[in-house]
Amino acid sequence: MYITRAMEQSIRKISDTFPVLLVTGPRQVGKTTLLKHLAEPGRKYVTLDDPDVRLMAKTDPALFMQRYTPPLLIDEIQYAPELLPYIKMSVYENRVNGDYWLTGSQMFHMMKNASESLAGRVGIVNLLGLSQSEIAGVASEAFTTDKDRLLKRLGVVPKMGLTDVYTRIFTGPMPAMYNENSPGHADFYRSYINTYLQRDIRDLTQVADEMAFLNFMTVVAARTSRMIQYEEIAREVGVSAPTVKNWLSILVSGGIVALVQPYHNNVLKRVVKAPLLHFLDTGLCAFLLKWDNAETLERGAASGAFFESYVFSEIYKSYLNAGRTPSIYYYRDRDQKEIDLLIYENGTLYPVEIKKTASPNADAIKNFKVLTPVTEPERFGALEQLKIEIGTGAVVCMANDLLPIDRKNWGVPVWLV
Repeated sequence: MYITRAMEQSIRKISDTFPVLLVTGPRQVGKTTLLKHLAEPGRKYVTLDDPDVRLMAKTDPALFMQRYTPPLLIDEIQYAPELLPYIKMSVYENRVNGDYWLTGSQMFHMMKNASESLAGRVGIVNLLGLSQSEIAGVASEAFTTDKDRLLKRLGVVPKMGLTDVYTRIFTGPMPAMYNENSPGHADFYRSYINTYLQRDIRDLTQVADEMAFLNFMTVVAARTSRMIQYEEIAREVGVSAPTVKNWLSILVSGGIVALVQPYHNNVLKRVVKAPLLHFLDTGLCAFLLKWDNAETLERGAASGAFFESYVFSEIYKSYLNAGRTPSIYYYRDRDQKEIDLLIYENGTLYPVEIKKTASPNADAIKNFKVLTPVTEPERFGALEQLKIEIGTGAVVCMANDLLPIDRKNWGVPVWLV
C-alpha cells in the first residue's frame, strides 16, 4: 500500500526546475518507492545495489551512461560517485530538466560529491520517515504556534490518546511498519541495523569496528533529548572525543539523529554552548535501548525524553516536507533555565515547550520570560538593530484540545503538530 508523501509536490517542482533531482535520507524511508510512484512512463530505473551494475558504473561509467540513458532513476548513487562527472557532462549537453533522478541513503558522501560535481544543476530533497500527517492521510504543513492556523487543523487531524501516541513513538516512522504485512518491530530494526552497519558504516565510512559503532549508537540513544557531552560519551564507549564527534557527524549526516544548536544572542550572556541531541526515529531508539513494547516505554523512566524527541522530529519533518529549512534552536543558561525549542522566523522567536502532561499551566511557560532582553537590546548595552520580537508561544502536550494558557501562549495537543 502506497502512502502519499507530503514532499510529492516539492519533488515535482524541483524536477521541473533542475536537470538533476537528488533525494537523500536514511535507509527504508521510502525514497525509491516515492520516486517510482512519481515517475512518468518511459523513465528507466536502475539500482546500484546490483553488484554487476555497480561494477560497470564504477569501472566504466562512460559505458554505463550509454547503456542507461535519460530520463533515468538511479538508486543508491553513493555506491558509484564515479558517475557524477558523466552525469554533469550529459546535463551540460542536453540541458533537459528532470533528466536524472538520484537517490542515496547516506548524505555525508553524496552531498559533498553531488554539490561539487553538479553545482547549480541539482535540486536536493531530504526525505525522513513518515510524519503524523502522512500516516493519517491529511494535508501536511509547517508547524506554527499561530492559533488561527492551529484551529483550522482541529477539525481535520484525528485525535490521539496517550496509548496511540506511545504506540506511534514505539513503532517509529518507517513506512514498512505501516503496511498490512508489516514485520515485527524487533525483526525490522534488527535487520535495519545489520544493513546499516554492514553496508553504510563499513563500506562507506572509515569506521573499522562495527560493534564499537553499535555500542556508540546505543549510548547516544540513551541521551536522546539531552545535551551532548563528547567527553562523557567517549569515556562510556571507550574511544576518543574526536572519534565521538566524527561518529556523531555520521549519524547526523545519515539522518539518524539531529543536533539542535543553542540559541545565542549578544544580549543573552549566560547561555550554554553544547548542542541538544534528538533521535529522529524513535522506533530505532526504542530498539537500541531494548524497550519491548509501547506500554512499558510509556511507563518507563525515558518516557518524557522519548516524547520530546518525537515532538521535535514531527516539527522538524513538517518543515522539510514543506520544502523549508527549519531555523530551530533551544535555550539553556547557566541558571538551568531551559526552553525546549525556539523557532526563528522573520525576526521573531516562537518559544515551544514539550511536556508530557494533559493540563499545561503557567509553570510550563515560566522560562519564556528569559527571552525578554532580546526585545529591548538597547537596555542591555546592545544595538537597537538586534531587536527581536517574541511571538506566540506553545506547550506541545497531551491535552485533548487547543486551549489558552494565557493571552500569548497556548497548549497544543501533540496530534495537532
